[in-house]
Amino acid sequence: MPIASPSPDSTPSEQPNAATVLGRQDTFQELEPLSTAPFHCPQWNQSVYITGSSLFNTLGMNVNDGRHVLEEEVTTCAGTEVDIIEGGEKEARKMKYLQRLYAEKWEEELEKVKNKLDKVMEELRIAQDQKSQLESQFVETDQSRKELEMKIMLSEEMLRTYRQERELLQVDLNNALQKAEDVSRRQGDSSGMKYFSEFSMTENKEAVRNFEPSLKIGEGACGIVYRGFLRHTLVAIKTMKFHSMQDSQQFQQEVDVLSKVRHPNLITLIGACPEPWTLVYEYFPNGSLEDWLCNSNRAKQLSWQARIRIATELCSVLAFLHSCKPHSIVHGDVKPGNILLDAHLVSKLSDFGICRLLSGGKRSSNNTIVLYPTDVKGTLGYMDPEFLVTRELTTKFDVYSFGIILLELLTRRPALGLVNEVQKAINAGILKAILDPLAGEWPYMLAKELTHLALRCCEMSRRNRPDLQSDVWTVLKSAGASMQ
Repeated sequence: MPIASPSPDSTPSEQPNAATVLGRQDTFQELEPLSTAPFHCPQWNQSVYITGSSLFNTLGMNVNDGRHVLEEEVTTCAGTEVDIIEGGEKEARKMKYLQRLYAEKWEEELEKVKNKLDKVMEELRIAQDQKSQLESQFVETDQSRKELEMKIMLSEEMLRTYRQERELLQVDLNNALQKAEDVSRRQGDSSGMKYFSEFSMTENKEAVRNFEPSLKIGEGACGIVYRGFLRHTLVAIKTMKFHSMQDSQQFQQEVDVLSKVRHPNLITLIGACPEPWTLVYEYFPNGSLEDWLCNSNRAKQLSWQARIRIATELCSVLAFLHSCKPHSIVHGDVKPGNILLDAHLVSKLSDFGICRLLSGGKRSSNNTIVLYPTDVKGTLGYMDPEFLVTRELTTKFDVYSFGIILLELLTRRPALGLVNEVQKAINAGILKAILDPLAGEWPYMLAKELTHLALRCCEMSRRNRPDLQSDVWTVLKSAGASMQ
């Protein structure tokens, strides 16, 4: 049956519905459950309330076919919606699982961070405690430093005072000795004043417990030295070994020299015993300069300031001996082993067994008094090389020995070959490398000046060596003044 089109004049209320047009009331009723509510299928965006004629005309099918199509579409949409819902629930469960997993992981990481934080806080607490302790120690150390600085200042002031007093006393002593010698000469006493006592052999044996081996403190070619207690005084007693008349002359010469001269840096001869030949000296608890230079632990305690002071003291006593009247005295064996140190590390020159008295007779080409000895005595490395050729003994012999000792004080190296070693270092510009580091940080310019002074003293020709009393003394006094 043909489907009639609505007239243009008809109103909406008058337009036929699908059932009327199709002639089947039940068809509309069957479709009505499908059209009672809109369904939201992705392919359908309209309500199912559509005019039947338009729908079927459009689809080109009858009502039954349309119904089947609608049912299929509704089923498809419902399935799609169920899949969406189920997929959403799966995603939600997955999300909850991931959230729980992340939460557990986060709690583990948080616990680790918390443990690290606790550890850092504990270390920080310990560090703060240590900081407090260090600050307390720093305050105490700073206070101790200030106290020590104050003590050092007072000690330096006292030292300067003592030095001034000692110099004044030395001047007085020299004047008194000079006056005494003048009086002695006027009285015709050729032996001069003597400043020592004569001891008996019994006293000497008692002092060293009959030469107890445990009291032996040294031994050399000339004799053995013991520590003893004589007339309530701690002394050093030297028993001489003599094999000839010449040896006995050395004993008498040492007695004659040390009994007539006094100097702050000259060993004091307290007394002697002629038979057997025994000399009694003041005792030196610190041994010799050689002991200090050969021992690393002791050398550390011998600062560069102390070494310069020792060189100055040695220069002073040698200049004093060389200027003695009426005879200049040449020691002849100046070496570290014959330089003793007292309790305050003040140096004393000792061992005058081979010293020589120079008369005012024959003079050398440089107007220096000379003596022609019959034999060569001394210590290799400290002996004047020109003397070994000419056999002319002068005061410049001791000047050469002094130069070697000054180089030893600077470098703490063996005497043999030391002049050439130092000269090579200067030529190569590495003088600082051979200075003894145990003495502390040497002032380079001062060390350089003293090195050149020592090399001048060690010139092969004695004519080129400086004078101790003028040249050398001036440089050392200036160096000593710069240390104060």
